[in-house]
Amino acid sequence: MGKGGRMSVQPVAQNEEEKNESVVRRVPHQKPPFTIADIKKAIPPHCFNRSLIRSSSYLVFDIAVCFFLYYIATNYISLLPAPLSYVAWTAYVYVQGCFMFAIWVVAHECGHHGFSDYHLLNDTLGFILHSLLLVPYFSWKISHRRHHANTNSLDRDENHVPRFKNTIRSYYHHFNNPVGRVFIIAFTLTLGWPLYLIVNIAGRSYDRFASHFDPYSPIYSERERAQIMLSDIGFVAACYGLYRIAAVKGFAWVFLVYGAPLHVVNGFLVMITLLHHTHLSLPHYDSSEWDWLRGALATVDRDYGILNKVFHHIADTHVLHHLISSIPHYHAQEATEAIKPVLGEYYHYDGTPFYKAMWREAKECLYVEEEDEGDIKTKGVYWYKNKL
Repeated sequence: MGKGGRMSVQPVAQNEEEKNESVVRRVPHQKPPFTIADIKKAIPPHCFNRSLIRSSSYLVFDIAVCFFLYYIATNYISLLPAPLSYVAWTAYVYVQGCFMFAIWVVAHECGHHGFSDYHLLNDTLGFILHSLLLVPYFSWKISHRRHHANTNSLDRDENHVPRFKNTIRSYYHHFNNPVGRVFIIAFTLTLGWPLYLIVNIAGRSYDRFASHFDPYSPIYSERERAQIMLSDIGFVAACYGLYRIAAVKGFAWVFLVYGAPLHVVNGFLVMITLLHHTHLSLPHYDSSEWDWLRGALATVDRDYGILNKVFHHIADTHVLHHLISSIPHYHAQEATEAIKPVLGEYYHYDGTPFYKAMWREAKECLYVEEEDEGDIKTKGVYWYKNKL
């Protein structure tokens, strides 16, 4: 128990199962019988320790793999005949994108100060790595920190904020079908991340234009503006470096070697974060019901197969990450196992393959609304629905 997901209440015929959705066991939305202190006590003390040497070893390995793949691709793929070279370049783009995303995860860990005990080193390294991946480091770090502080709050969460039924645009009904769903998923995975940074798409609503590149954006306070400017400088410097390389090698070469794998990075980033917070079993809360612990618990661990290891277990230990984000990734699995007995039914895991889960959640999780649970009105608690 305590795993969430789908289960049938009673046995049904196979053809009936194929026609009907399974029953969803929801994560409890009541105040839990434990505290964050209870959760921390259950975790072995060494899991909180950050080792600069150990953290660096993962980063060095990821960078070495990326350079190895680059060397093989640029020196040997051109020797293959046309049909095989297309397959080889496709494989390169995907695998290189996966290991570039592993570097993104390390930079993300720097933002949570989980890389080492030295904050200046964490921020310096995170700034360099994220800039090279065209991410404004401090801009993202600040909004991401607020996401962790307000997870699943319909009023204050910073990203993947669900819609209400009455806010869905009329034209969306035309996309509520398999063909439209393919378009929406493709749009989300390719343009979702850059549009989130540029115009705050799928982010929290503000009373004026919000952008991660604007130091005067309502996302940020006055004392944070200098950090946003520094993030912009890092982003522009990386873009200029790519431009200079393209002037020598050509823009097509830069896109194939770097740009296309970066799209894989962005696609996985959006998919992973979206699937962590989008599931029929997960509640969202308005300000009348939300509290930090229940919000942090309303997320789900996912299984990405062998990519769990490549991605430093960011996907299958995400519940722990929302509870204690400074625990380094190499202790996250052990810490997750330690807290499961404490969390009980509040721990949620879904082993559905990520590509199937992406399709299913795009179909089932269109908006949130309150509902009755028997004689009890779940005031302030919202669940995903899909009936337009």
